[in-house]
Amino acid sequence: MAKEIHDAKVVILTCPFEPPKPKTKHGLEIKTAEDYEKLQKMEQDYFTDMVKRVKDSGANVVLCQWGFDDEANHLLMHHKLPAVRWVGGVEIELLAIATGARIVPRFEEITPDKLGKAGCIKEISFGTSSDRVILISECPNAKAVTVLIRGGSRTICDEAKRCLHDAICVVRNMIKCKSVVGGGGSSELCCSIAISNEADKIKGVEQYAVRAFADALEEIPMTLAENSGFNPIEYVSKLREEQVKENNPFLGVDANHQGTTNMYEQGIFESVLSKRQQLELATQVVKMILKIDDVIAPQEYE
Repeated sequence: MAKEIHDAKVVILTCPFEPPKPKTKHGLEIKTAEDYEKLQKMEQDYFTDMVKRVKDSGANVVLCQWGFDDEANHLLMHHKLPAVRWVGGVEIELLAIATGARIVPRFEEITPDKLGKAGCIKEISFGTSSDRVILISECPNAKAVTVLIRGGSRTICDEAKRCLHDAICVVRNMIKCKSVVGGGGSSELCCSIAISNEADKIKGVEQYAVRAFADALEEIPMTLAENSGFNPIEYVSKLREEQVKENNPFLGVDANHQGTTNMYEQGIFESVLSKRQQLELATQVVKMILKIDDVIAPQEYE
């Protein structure tokens, strides 16, 4: 297709650009040169009629799901109708939604009211790669964004894809729940302090289980402090003291070494929904492990 098309009027076809197959029992028999010329003339007339129907509808771009042969491609180019030969079924539906077009299953049903619109359609390539991408933009109903990930190896591309997926999940969580908590282990440390205070009110051996939960939460800021180059025990103890003294749940590990432990001032936040899911999943895993009373080694079966 052409490199760039503006103010495109798109027709989306699910029928192939090819003449109808003969419906005879034994197929089509060609015995003479006249029969072959007659067949060729019939196919040319059929292709010409199909292209004329597309042209008369006002379309200037053709998107086809089941493709077309070289002769149809020649006629489309001759009539200045850029076309995309193969478009997947899922992409066809998404393009119909974005452009506002109606999917046309037969050429006889092509009408101007079934055309879609797009502000710009262009074919782009990246660097020295032979891969090309057809970008359809400025559509009236477009709500999707295409992200092309490129890298020197499959591992780099997969890693970039995982990072992008994590970022999209964060945005999704923020749309579902706009509440945030402080990052840098501040929320875990705050929860650990609150649980430890609650454990003092519990009588019996149950308080040890509650304290163990509080200690597990404190491991997160401890690990962050160690990875940031601090003395984990000394740093988290001081951080815990500051949180209790100032009653500020945003005090966390200064991993960026900006001179302040206030995560609110550093702009480090985490989604409440994401944090809740992390804590619930971790708790469920621990509960599942605690349900295992014993492990039977294979040699004990003998």
